[in-house]
Amino acid sequence: MIQFRIQPDSEIPASTQLFNQIRFAIASRQYPPGFKLPSTRALAIQTGLHRNTISKVYRQLEEEGLVESLAGSGIYVRAQGHEGGSRWHSPIIQEYPEACKVVHIALDELLEGGCSLNQAREIFLAEVDWRLRCSARVLVVAPFQDIGVGELMVDELVAALEIPVHLVAMEELTALLDKTTSATLVTSRYFIGDVEAIAAPRAVRVIPLDISNYGKEMNLVKNLPKASCIGIVSVSPGILRATEIILHGLRGDEILVMTSQPKDNYKLQAIVKRAEIIFCTDQLSYSVAQAGVQTALEDLIRPPKLIRCENYIGTQSINFLKRELGLT
Repeated sequence: MIQFRIQPDSEIPASTQLFNQIRFAIASRQYPPGFKLPSTRALAIQTGLHRNTISKVYRQLEEEGLVESLAGSGIYVRAQGHEGGSRWHSPIIQEYPEACKVVHIALDELLEGGCSLNQAREIFLAEVDWRLRCSARVLVVAPFQDIGVGELMVDELVAALEIPVHLVAMEELTALLDKTTSATLVTSRYFIGDVEAIAAPRAVRVIPLDISNYGKEMNLVKNLPKASCIGIVSVSPGILRATEIILHGLRGDEILVMTSQPKDNYKLQAIVKRAEIIFCTDQLSYSVAQAGVQTALEDLIRPPKLIRCENYIGTQSINFLKRELGLT
């Protein structure tokens, strides 16, 4: 960080001293185009000047065309002449000044490493084009033994992304990638190691998805009275196994946990008759559990409360995936 020093006993006004020092920092490219100037507060602490004086200097720099103010973001050094001209006034750059700085720094590093400007351009364009091609085909990968969780992810991604999403079994992935590599593979972090082992030699992009923290559902379980019984219904046997372990760690033997897949009618009936609450991880499970409750209604003293879990994939993962696929 550049240290600006003000001589209080100088005949030159303090504002002029600061103006000349910042102008020199810009002229010598210690403050390059796109650089964000220190806040008035930070500069006041460093120089001992009043913030109003620093604001006056910044306005003078702006009048001279050396810097420009981006509302809500800060004061930035303007590009001069061949350095970019009007690009700093581009709406997209004004909206994402920090992103512009990242690109600027990356480009400088490429040029300093011996890359020509045209080569750097080709590198950036190739990366963007590759990602756009991959985005045209999104594949959810899950193992055969837990293909249900893949179906669950597909349903949620189609609703969230509003683009076609296809399911492929992990055991069939190698054969598929032998035919094409223009795809983005999406999978749960539970399976990421196996999927990357298949995709890496073929330079295929893999994006892991975080699962929801199920905060609302966990709070309900925490507050259940001892000896309560809860049911879990899911198309995914993997989710059922993981849920049993998690809930046992949460409440131990204080509550009874019963699990079932929608197709297992015997277990489902047992849950309907015994559980106070039934959590369903997907729409199919919820519909089947709802039908099971209706069928057994006459035999039930108190019907169980059915809760449809909102999502399996975490919200941050959905938003990240949208950005990576160019959907925002």
